Amino acid sequence: MKFTNGYWLLREEMKPAYAVEYGGHRADDNSLTLYLPGKHITDRGDCLNIPMLTVTLTSPMKGVIKVSAVHHAGALYQGPFAEINQEDTQVEIRETQDQLIYGTGSLKAVIDKTPNAYKMAFYEGETLLTESSFRNLAHMYNQKTGKAYMLEQLSLDVGEYVYGLGERFTPFVKNGQVVDMWNEDGGTASEIAYKNIPFYITSKGYGVLVDNEGDVSYEIASEKVERLQFSVEGERLDYYVISGGSPMGTVEKYTCLTGKPALPPAWSFGLWLTTSFTTSYDEGTTSSFIQGMADRDIPLHVFHFDCYWMEAYEWCNFTWDPKTFPDPRAMLQRYHDRGLKICVWINPYIGQKSPLFREGMERGYLIKKKDGSVWQTDLWQPGMALVDFTNPDAAAWYQEKLKSLLDMGVDCFKTDFGERVPVKDIVYYDNSDPVKMHNYYTYLYNQTVFELLERERGKGEAVLFARSATVGGQKFPAHWGGDCSATYVSMAETLRGGLSLALSGFGFWSHDISGFESTATPDIYKRWCQFGLLSSHSRLHGSGSYRVPWLFDEEACQILKEFVNLKCRLMPYLYGQAVKAHTKGTPMLRPMFLDFSQDRACHTLDLQYMMGDSLLVAPIFRADGQVEYYLPKGTWVNLLTKEKKQGGAWQKEVHDYHTLPLMLRPNCVLPMGNNQEQPEYDFSDGLTLVVSQFEEGAQCQVDIPDSKGNSMMQVTARRQGEKVLLSVTGGKGNYSVENLGEQEIEIVD
Repeated sequence: MKFTNGYWLLREEMKPAYAVEYGGHRADDNSLTLYLPGKHITDRGDCLNIPMLTVTLTSPMKGVIKVSAVHHAGALYQGPFAEINQEDTQVEIRETQDQLIYGTGSLKAVIDKTPNAYKMAFYEGETLLTESSFRNLAHMYNQKTGKAYMLEQLSLDVGEYVYGLGERFTPFVKNGQVVDMWNEDGGTASEIAYKNIPFYITSKGYGVLVDNEGDVSYEIASEKVERLQFSVEGERLDYYVISGGSPMGTVEKYTCLTGKPALPPAWSFGLWLTTSFTTSYDEGTTSSFIQGMADRDIPLHVFHFDCYWMEAYEWCNFTWDPKTFPDPRAMLQRYHDRGLKICVWINPYIGQKSPLFREGMERGYLIKKKDGSVWQTDLWQPGMALVDFTNPDAAAWYQEKLKSLLDMGVDCFKTDFGERVPVKDIVYYDNSDPVKMHNYYTYLYNQTVFELLERERGKGEAVLFARSATVGGQKFPAHWGGDCSATYVSMAETLRGGLSLALSGFGFWSHDISGFESTATPDIYKRWCQFGLLSSHSRLHGSGSYRVPWLFDEEACQILKEFVNLKCRLMPYLYGQAVKAHTKGTPMLRPMFLDFSQDRACHTLDLQYMMGDSLLVAPIFRADGQVEYYLPKGTWVNLLTKEKKQGGAWQKEVHDYHTLPLMLRPNCVLPMGNNQEQPEYDFSDGLTLVVSQFEEGAQCQVDIPDSKGNSMMQVTARRQGEKVLLSVTGGKGNYSVENLGEQEIEIVD
């Protein structure tokens, strides 16, 4: 939201109250409160008839400073609020003649006490990260609408890039963009997003989380080009400055603050196949798809039933449509006997025709209007209402309906929607602020479903495919990106959305292989299969057409099979990276600059990504098979072709459908399994340790987990002279070594 006309002039309707200068402070063991008058004070008379902003600094954990800026503290300040983890933190508060210093770990805020020169600067050690100064922190009152806003403007450095803010399909670097935190049903190819996260990170390595579940509005070098502005409606603004010492450390610190991703089960990393959305299907159709995959020797691990497993107009009733699925329990058992897991589509919307509507209405489980009636709309489902998850009884009721499906044989859920949430004339059971609930609703929805799965299936076996999210949503993986179109341009948009989501704390993300809208050409389908199987989760899904490969061509069947086989073999490595995402908050798929923050060439890359610590993936986005990608310094090896490339330069190649740049990082050991059919097996049995090119003195350590995430085998490697010394502990001892570097390998105890 813009409050100015250019740099000097305010918009006519705006009345400002700026933080002009330091006017005093109070300190206790953990907090520092600043009093910032709205004008320069020269005598006692200047203290009258002026606004004053109150800013309080606290620290929930080491390396994080919370800034709470208030105009009128008596204003109503309702939740919901994001769940923030707190740790016992030692802070240092010092005062000099000219400054106040508030420090936690290596992060500190320095407040300038000079008259008529307010400034609060944030440092990592002695390095300036960002600062708020002249006419940056303010309260704005709109004299036409009567609405008040709080805003902050933090400085941007020369060449500093801004990333994150959720799943964004706009340019990867957010400089110059206006971004509003408002979950909407929009899909890709637009500025609208399902997953809005008011957290950004910059190329300097720090991050900022705005602690507000409502419509946080960002002007990212788009109003004042030297600054990043964020604003919220009301009398209060809370934000956290987060510094982890590096971009990767900051993302990990952010997940410490808001929650680590749960560890998905190993089977969920296999191939998912769905019915698609509006296609015509019944049990015969789904069975033919499953048999067709088996006939072509394509491993399939999860089958997903989209909306029409329920009767039309009755979403959601959580009852199988008897016309298309007359005996669902027996059908699911047959699919389980074939080794498949089962997923079904759900949402929190209850159509009026559903028997659950009257039940929910009579029990008071549906969101109500201020007059006590149920809020309804005809958008999506006729007369649909929404479950009020702020009511614990309503959440339990919803879980009860889902449990009957789990008891029948369903293994997991696709939690669709959660954005079409009203804000006007609404009363929640717990009196939450309807505006803030618009984005937060999806958190309660996914939490409700995920907690049921953990309770019924056990920790480590719970997984859902979430569409909508807010701060903390990463705790309920995995997250699906869409709805994309069946084009190369949209494929690239999907990648940008995933990279932005990864920088918002989400450890796992997926997308609709070959695009959701329309039907891909065989060429795009095959290229997207490569990309989709080199993602954390892999799902074939579309809108009005099926996504089984033989409908594209026979070569598509072969390509899909090859890359499913490859992903299954990569599971010892991939699941180790999943464990790291779970324990440290490190996203599994992430932009290059997280791993190579010192390489300026990596700061803007959005057509390639790191797949864990050791693999670089550059999907192909052209029909002619051409691809251009960048390699940081060192000797990289293509895992598929074994071709070596020297980094520190751009590469240009042409690939057929069987290969793409899948580059093994220098100085690493990649564990590959002996099973190419299943994603869940004994990862340590018959393992191949693929050793890349090591530089003198380089070393690495790799943990190979079991299928539950427990460390079962440890590998260390270090270059000494002409040899790489390899040490292996645990496992069954029946591993082999593949040397892709120009060095000898010696096994040592």
